Amino acid sequence: MKNKHANLMETLRFVITGGLCFVVEFVCLVLLRDTCGLDTLIATPIAFLVSVAVNYLMCVRWVFNGAKEQTAAAKVGFLATSVMGLLLNELFMLLFRWLLGEDTALLTVFGFTVTMYMLNKALSTLLVMIWNYFTKRAILRGGLPFFRKKSS
Repeated sequence: MKNKHANLMETLRFVITGGLCFVVEFVCLVLLRDTCGLDTLIATPIAFLVSVAVNYLMCVRWVFNGAKEQTAAAKVGFLATSVMGLLLNELFMLLFRWLLGEDTALLTVFGFTVTMYMLNKALSTLLVMIWNYFTKRAILRGGLPFFRKKSS
């Protein structure tokens, strides 16, 4: 029972972290695209990298118990999964741009217009979040042989 509770709490912390990181990434994307005028496919990876930095700090300090003591290989693994997440994110954004477009206004709330690229971002984030949870959990918990701590 204790293990189930610990796993539930870890999952809850991961979801909270992911939600915060989504807000960070989304705000960065909107600012870079709509304020700075960058193309969505240029603004997306920049916003993603900002979010990854916040995500890493929160995962090792709060989400996954014992993650601070991981080996350099585990940190490289975390980085590798993040790079893969970045590539998946960019691929999904490109695919959704092609399939759904990105400039169509969906609705306006209090003067803020929600456009299709924002929905595309939400869909991309959901798919990448699933990837991130399982890969980062396995790496930071030592679940993949290459990333396990060496025993003394």
